[in-house]
Amino acid sequence: MPPEPDPPPQLKEWFDAARYRSIAKELAFISPKFDTETFLKSSLDGLEARSLMQRVHQCAVAVNAALPGTYQQKVRALQKLAPRIDHEFVTIFLGDFVATFGLHDFDFSMEALRFFTVFGSAEFAVRPFIVADQKRALKTMHAWTSDPDEKVRRLASEGSRPRLPWGMRLTALVRDPAPTAVILDALKDDASLFVRRSVANHLNDITKDHHDYVLQRLEDWDLEREHLRWIAKHACRTLIKRGHPQALTLFGFGKKAEVTASLTASPARLKLGERLTLTAALTSTSGKTQRLAIDYVVHYVKASGGSAEKVFKWTELDLPARAEIELVKSQVVKDFTTRKHYSGRHRVELQINGQRVAESEFDLR
Repeated sequence: MPPEPDPPPQLKEWFDAARYRSIAKELAFISPKFDTETFLKSSLDGLEARSLMQRVHQCAVAVNAALPGTYQQKVRALQKLAPRIDHEFVTIFLGDFVATFGLHDFDFSMEALRFFTVFGSAEFAVRPFIVADQKRALKTMHAWTSDPDEKVRRLASEGSRPRLPWGMRLTALVRDPAPTAVILDALKDDASLFVRRSVANHLNDITKDHHDYVLQRLEDWDLEREHLRWIAKHACRTLIKRGHPQALTLFGFGKKAEVTASLTASPARLKLGERLTLTAALTSTSGKTQRLAIDYVVHYVKASGGSAEKVFKWTELDLPARAEIELVKSQVVKDFTTRKHYSGRHRVELQINGQRVAESEFDLR
């Protein structure tokens, strides 16, 4: 299984020395026998070398070493701690504690995750329980779809995503996504956008391995209902960018665009950190209004000298018969944790309804 990408390095400062000392102070108040010295030694030794998720896990390990009592007694102390933590992401270590030390106590631990997710999220922590006993875990998570708290309902979908970013990959659900269908069906009409967005992201995960499965399910939805259409389109965003014919047709972009088009990238030469501007000029050659999904494709130069393309969303529009339109898009060309730029000539293509119709280029120094 390939490793999941780690969060950006600066985020690890959410778990700095001051944070660990604050947690120790709160736990010492909750549990007078809490061993502050053991906790701080375990959490602070080697701190600088740890990534964010390693710091999350080490906090759980340190708690286990310093907090007295049985597993269930420790969880109950952490339940008292949860509302005293003033940072939602930091509370993730509470779920990590459950995932690390509680697999032997399945039902109690799942209930603990339901409790902790309200203060942050247990989407990472629930995944080892799915791996350990998928049928049992998903049955519990399906029950969560009717919970009055939207964070618990979201956990049912987000925690069972096959390819959750930063999270353990659920290889059994990557191979066969059908077991989560009952959860997604229960949540697709949820009143909370927070929950519905998770359903869309879950479905988008599945399209990366089983696009026919997702498209078949979506064709049975009433896409005249606005919230279902939003979920469906968000779920198919990767397929639409790839120009998948069935996905394009599902949302009215299935016909080849009848246009003449040009694309200009400026400046023709730029340095890292400068702004690139793309200008697309479109002229309709059709006697009817056309529904267009417009994207642009950047062919990034790789360290090896080859290239790798990435498709970016530009816009969607209705182009009237014989109309002319100019579109402008700009972005700063800079490095990210997920992308490093290399010098060389970069090709840019204009994509309309899944078809590449024009291109330009720029040199990056």
